[in-house]
Amino acid sequence: MTALINTPFALCADSIARYHTQGFVRLPHVLGAGTLARYGTEITRLTLALNTQNQPLASRDTYDRAFLQVMNLWRASRRVKRFVFGRRLAGIAAALMGVKAVRLYHDQALYKEPSGGITPAHADQYYWPLASDKAITAWVPLQPVPPAMGPLAFYKGSHRTRLGRDLPISDESEAQITATMEAQGFVLDEAPYALGDVSFHTGWTFHRAGANRTTRPRAVMTIIYMDADMRLAEPANPMQAADHEQWCPGARVGEVIATPLNPVLFRAGSAA
Repeated sequence: MTALINTPFALCADSIARYHTQGFVRLPHVLGAGTLARYGTEITRLTLALNTQNQPLASRDTYDRAFLQVMNLWRASRRVKRFVFGRRLAGIAAALMGVKAVRLYHDQALYKEPSGGITPAHADQYYWPLASDKAITAWVPLQPVPPAMGPLAFYKGSHRTRLGRDLPISDESEAQITATMEAQGFVLDEAPYALGDVSFHTGWTFHRAGANRTTRPRAVMTIIYMDADMRLAEPANPMQAADHEQWCPGARVGEVIATPLNPVLFRAGSAA
């Protein structure tokens, strides 16, 4: 199972083309059931143990009803570190972005509880103090995600529009971005995920997720990769300033984000 997460994935030219055209791509059979069970059990255990949310769903705001979340689990568990540092997913990320090497920005476990609410429409890179758009998120469900469980849904081609990029995730972003996407004709792709499917999306692709209408949790691990030569940008908002301090402490504006929390996870032609 450890070998699989470090084994190259056969990525076809059509998948790369769809990523650039749509701003995302879903890939089937990326990880096996045994691998997901082995690492998923530890990811779920830590997410439940380390999250700080103690309010009942009914008492939370829209954002906190969407999911429980814990970041950088790789620092809490050697098993999770092996998963996050796996070359298979990192290699896919590099190939899709067309770069030779990728660094870790951070990981993020997302646990949408039974009856958990929607994830409002947003674009991730609103939060990232990065100097280019060479950043990508791998969304790795730890179980199948049928429509009723709230699969991640993408507005096709929306990474090409700048409208809505100034909105943090909120009720306002859900309303405004949804209206903007519909007005501009961006189609929402809400396809379910089979076990082993993994999606990759750009930082500026607008996406959302429905509520979890089932009695089972929707457990997901995400890994955010960036070009290994990514430089830190001057934070454009307070959220980006907070990300700078938390996920790349010590990095300096204008310089490559090469901190101990942002190791290179994949370099083409290298075994390490």
